[in-house]
Amino acid sequence: MIVQTLEGRRAFIADNTRLLPTPHAPELVLHLADEITPLWKLTEEALEEIGLPPPFWAFAWAGGQALARYVLDHPQIVHGKTVIDFATGSGIVAVAAMKAGAKSVLAADIDVFCEAAVAMNAEANGVEIAFTDANLLDAPPPPADVLLAGDICYEGPMAAAVMAWLGKGRAAGATVLVGDPGRTYFPKDGLEKLAEYQVPTTRELEDLAIKRTSVWTLP
Repeated sequence: MIVQTLEGRRAFIADNTRLLPTPHAPELVLHLADEITPLWKLTEEALEEIGLPPPFWAFAWAGGQALARYVLDHPQIVHGKTVIDFATGSGIVAVAAMKAGAKSVLAADIDVFCEAAVAMNAEANGVEIAFTDANLLDAPPPPADVLLAGDICYEGPMAAAVMAWLGKGRAAGATVLVGDPGRTYFPKDGLEKLAEYQVPTTRELEDLAIKRTSVWTLP
């Protein structure tokens, strides 16, 4: 399958996922995969590249689900505001922000499949979302009222870089919300917990079928 074009990647996603409700935010539907390993292998074959990161765009990760739930339940956080969803993956948090009344949302991710995944998930939920594949960590956060980030602390150096970047956004006046299911490298110091959820996930992705997941803010 040719995946060098946006349409080719859309076709790949359509062939390898199903449109399903999100477990912790069932009012949102996403193109989701059933198993990670076969899709991971197919992605490497399609791109003719070995050692790619997991297809984060094809799953509803616990941090993203929790953050989406919080935004949907507290629409005043984003209503009428400009929003950036960092490391958007499937776009679940970006979709939730638009459904909650955001003025605009920019979804950002460097994964080559994310633009197609976000576009398809936006269409499935009746919203419009802008997308960038630029690495936003290379510069201070673009102007925005709200910065959202779900499940961004898998690795130590990356977690530190992202939290420093979000801190710059907070210093510039943005509201910052982070969803995290207790990843090893998530730094709780200096953050305020806003909510805690029991988020259904899958043993394909996590060590537990239900992950205790929190939403935090930089005060």
